[in-house]
Amino acid sequence: MKREAAKTAARTGLRERNKLDKLERIKVAAAELFAVKGFDAATTREIAKAAGVGLGTLFLYAEDKRDFVFLIFNDELDRITDEAFAAADPKAPLTEQLSAAFSVFYRAFSKNIPLVRILLKELVFFSRGMQAQRFYDGRTRTINCITRLVADALASGKIVSDEKPEFISRNIFFLYAGAVRWWIAAERPSLARGIADLKRVFALQVSGMQAASEPAAKSRRNSALRA
Repeated sequence: MKREAAKTAARTGLRERNKLDKLERIKVAAAELFAVKGFDAATTREIAKAAGVGLGTLFLYAEDKRDFVFLIFNDELDRITDEAFAAADPKAPLTEQLSAAFSVFYRAFSKNIPLVRILLKELVFFSRGMQAQRFYDGRTRTINCITRLVADALASGKIVSDEKPEFISRNIFFLYAGAVRWWIAAERPSLARGIADLKRVFALQVSGMQAASEPAAKSRRNSALRA
């Protein structure tokens, strides 16, 4: 019985390794073809051929060509998100926390500008593929990480706002999404200038909540006295 169980486990392990190997070959093939030929010119048939898999096998991993863009990035974006928010010092002002976190995204993106341009372009339109859904789940996780930073800043008095942390964090994410597109659309995106511009965007947003801190605090103290 033990011998049969070991054989079954070995076969299962081999199948998983083969599956992971195919997935990696597909991701590499799609990334290379998109980078060289562009998203519109590259075909799924070419991806399958370059990856050494059948067309039917290809679509076990993604539902359409746009879905392959998300397939390329999903694992990497999960890793970047973990690294990014680990870089945010909880004792630092909110602007510095946000800048530290999203600078990690910028540095990672700067290593493969052509592919990131394709990713950001395809995000304009929603895709219903299995990989797209995972991407949007990851985006929600990123916004939730921002929400925790904002909630802590509100609780500690670093910022003051009558808006809920969830709404503030969504607004901050929109600022990042616009800033990263502005940066990467340049003919030769400068990482240093891109990060500097991002910091200014965050500083402008956060300064409004900081400027409101003292009047808001005074108003709350007066309300407490009247009560």
